[in-house]
Amino acid sequence: MTAPLPPLAGPVLITGGAGFIGCNLAHQVASRGATVRVLDDLSRAGVERNLAWLQRVHGERLDVRIADVRDRRAVREAVHGAGAVFHIAGQTAVTTSLGDPREDFAVNAGGTLEVLEAIRAQPTPPPLLFTSTNKVYGCLPDLALHLENGRWHPSEAAIARHGIDERRPLELRTPYGCSKGAADQYVLDYAHSFGLRTVVFRMSCIYGPHQLGTEDQGWLAHFLIRAIAGAPITIYGDGNQVRDVLFVDDLIDAMLRALGHLDELRGRAFNIGGGPGHTLSLRELIDVIAQLRGQRPELRFEDWRAGDQRYYVSNTQAFAAATGWAPAVAPRAGVEALHGWLVEQRTPGRRTA
Repeated sequence: MTAPLPPLAGPVLITGGAGFIGCNLAHQVASRGATVRVLDDLSRAGVERNLAWLQRVHGERLDVRIADVRDRRAVREAVHGAGAVFHIAGQTAVTTSLGDPREDFAVNAGGTLEVLEAIRAQPTPPPLLFTSTNKVYGCLPDLALHLENGRWHPSEAAIARHGIDERRPLELRTPYGCSKGAADQYVLDYAHSFGLRTVVFRMSCIYGPHQLGTEDQGWLAHFLIRAIAGAPITIYGDGNQVRDVLFVDDLIDAMLRALGHLDELRGRAFNIGGGPGHTLSLRELIDVIAQLRGQRPELRFEDWRAGDQRYYVSNTQAFAAATGWAPAVAPRAGVEALHGWLVEQRTPGRRTA
């Protein structure tokens, strides 16, 4: 069970509310009796099914605005009267940013600035939680690693025990890292320059139902989707790279806890992920998939991609100390839940989104 929703003076605005994280958050908030205002341009393939599911389940509790986060007027109208804002909308793929850096910057940095300015213009500015990324730390080229038992391990004992914390300097690489990093810093600065109640989540690998994973973003869901379809899976790099993975329900628990502790958290960034106790290498995920499917997927290997990290695990101690949060869903249980949902989506007449 996720954290309770604190009292709010108006509806909860979720930019990107039809996407994977956004629709799960909208569902949890609306299930607690609050009105949810969704701002989404529906540009990502498949998210219209998430929106249809939300409308079917929650009806009048859902206020839907179909618009781009760069649309100043639409954003200001959506922010007006909101009791809280979760800014999740964005361009999410490194590969896409390399192909069109201007679009990536306009959506991630420019769109975030529109949200911040709309909040600042309110008589009583609502709090804002912004979903950033661990990519603001770059590809961690100075992190000493060694290969052991088919996964990369940090050589520094403290990082091996706890993961990478917020003291890690920002090192923006790839246009995506730059655009999210710029947005990240604007959100923090608006707390200091203008007194807004803002907090940043630098997120690791989030997964769960309603995730429409692709090769460019949402790797865990993408691997499952390919395996269910009987298609080969391409691994970029050696497959020994390690990530901490966080089930979406645990992320939403963290989001709602942050909303309840904004006076203490305002103006701060937190690394949010499964932490050292919830990690998978790419090869380990393939092993889990083989057990779930009864056969091993065909693998293909390609060179490392720009911005790839051999190891990234979040140190979540700062957020845990401030809020009492801890992830509850173990990777195996979470992968099984996502696998079950994805299989259900392929069953005629059983779609839930």
